[in-house]
Amino acid sequence: MLKSIIIVTISVLHLGPVEDAYRTHLDYRAVERGAVSAETAGTWDARHMTGRGYLIMQPTNRERVYLRFVENPTTEGHAAMTTHGWNATELLVTDPDALAERLADSPFRIVGPPKDLWAAPDAPRAMQVLGPAGELLYLTRNHRFTINTPVDRIFIMVLAGPSMAALDAWYTNRLGLDVGDPLPYPITMVSRALGQPMNTTYPLAIATVSPRFLIELDEYPPLVGARPVTDGFLPPGTAMVTFTVDDLAALDLDWRAPPRTLADLPYAGQRTAVTVGPAGEWIEFIETGTQTSE
Repeated sequence: MLKSIIIVTISVLHLGPVEDAYRTHLDYRAVERGAVSAETAGTWDARHMTGRGYLIMQPTNRERVYLRFVENPTTEGHAAMTTHGWNATELLVTDPDALAERLADSPFRIVGPPKDLWAAPDAPRAMQVLGPAGELLYLTRNHRFTINTPVDRIFIMVLAGPSMAALDAWYTNRLGLDVGDPLPYPITMVSRALGQPMNTTYPLAIATVSPRFLIELDEYPPLVGARPVTDGFLPPGTAMVTFTVDDLAALDLDWRAPPRTLADLPYAGQRTAVTVGPAGEWIEFIETGTQTSE
């Protein structure tokens, strides 16, 4: 039922440092800025977001897959990989090692140096950084994808929950995704954030949105809880992921507010609605019909 990821929304305290960092060090460009309208905040059912500043950025190749940063005072104190919900954004890059050198003295703090994800000549090679707002980015070279800029588009979103069975059932039955079998995987970023031994393994499965977009599903241990969300605001950290769909009516979901037509980027006069998934993750849908956002 889902077609593509079109935008990832990240809560930040201040837009200025974020824009400077992404423009200077990742070559992302601003394509829209403004204040969240009452209509958009109403669709999110987040009334206190009305009037908050936002910024939308995209790769230099102008691929229509965006990062949206929204000023949200409740994000202070949030740490990635310590609660359920959306925890990381994975971007395609051409050369993680060269990028690591470029980011060595920048607002992006390297928390996982470049390494191959498994032993094979064509294995993906990835690094992890914390951005200026504490957002976690995976920067990955993957030979399955042809890209034409050093730092390219989003291609995987990382979601954590308390139960792999619940995540699998919801994304399979509610959204019609193909979810692979979970495997135990040592996620060092999670272990470090949670203070667990580095050899701890976590059930991990991949949900396929399309040939170009994936969701990584991670099961976190019982010591991890839900992400606190202040009433009327977006969640802190990586707040929401937006997918395009053919038809909102085909989705058997409970909406935070009735679907509404919105004019701003990336909505372009199309209907949109927001639901909450099994791990407390906010998911936005834009109804594109037969159009494509790729």
